[in-house]
Amino acid sequence: MTADALEIAGLAKGFDGQEVLHGVDLSVRAGTVTAVVGASGCGKTTLLRLVAGFETPDAGTISIAGRPVADAGHGVPAHRRDVGYVAQDGALFPHLTVGQNIAYGLSGSARSTRARVAELLATVSLDASMARRRPHQLSGGQQQRVALARALAREPALMLLDEPFSALDTGLRSSTRAAVARLLAEAGVTTLLVTHDQEEALSIADQVAVMRDGRFTRVGTPQEVYLAPGDVFTAQFLGDCVLLPGTITAGVADCALGRVPVRDGAADGPATLLLRPEQLVASTVSDGEGGTGVGTVLSSEFRGRDVLLTVDAGAGEPISVRQHGIDPPGVDVKVRVDVIGTAAVLDERP
Repeated sequence: MTADALEIAGLAKGFDGQEVLHGVDLSVRAGTVTAVVGASGCGKTTLLRLVAGFETPDAGTISIAGRPVADAGHGVPAHRRDVGYVAQDGALFPHLTVGQNIAYGLSGSARSTRARVAELLATVSLDASMARRRPHQLSGGQQQRVALARALAREPALMLLDEPFSALDTGLRSSTRAAVARLLAEAGVTTLLVTHDQEEALSIADQVAVMRDGRFTRVGTPQEVYLAPGDVFTAQFLGDCVLLPGTITAGVADCALGRVPVRDGAADGPATLLLRPEQLVASTVSDGEGGTGVGTVLSSEFRGRDVLLTVDAGAGEPISVRQHGIDPPGVDVKVRVDVIGTAAVLDERP
């Protein structure tokens, strides 16, 4: 069996007597992208610095491509770990050209180095003529791609991305993120990405690890952590939630929106149900109609391609409904709220 490209076991780290990471475990399969997502100060950057070799753990182990690189108080130096690192701002050398930045650390003849630089520029979808420019002559997105090319130059076993798109504006961030994700997939590079952006984590990764206070609350595919987060914190961190009390019997929950199927394995009895707003559809009904799931639109927030409705459906707190923005129900209109798909069951009440 092939070893995971990255294996972290029981990792702990503290600073000045304050523990930051608490026995973290994580496996990253070769050729995949894992995103560690969490709020500022939760420990995700410390985790990345430990993997990179900038810090040594207080406890636990780190292995890269089957080779142990760190344990308690000891570690292989960063430059010998066979990792590439892309910082938040790209960290290009301003006094060097693009070509010189990418070639930094490469050995070989000048001719072979020029050929490698041209190959890497093509890999990150930049023209070969860019090699003569200075970093300040590039856009933010171009600088990030040059930083990626420099990190790829030495063919690392593991790529580390530290909030690589957060300094870019919204439109550029989205396009650069998509371009980088495509490049990493095509190159088959194993990647560990640290971000506070939930959408970024869900869209770019094969595996998502949600961190809170130095521990992972959930690790799984983007679909798993979003649709079945397991607890209230993880559910709310990853996006808008509709939380409903209900009672489960034989895989179906009775709640304020009617009878809703729940995900496999849910035990019978009282439970907190999770639905995402896009799982709900609000349809206009006559003023005289009542019953389960019928309520009134309290507010409507138009967002272009979709609309976010706030509906009082007798479920305690008003619920959020996200649906297409074409001819949505208006404010004060009576609607029936129907559920698409299954509800997840959370381990704790909000």
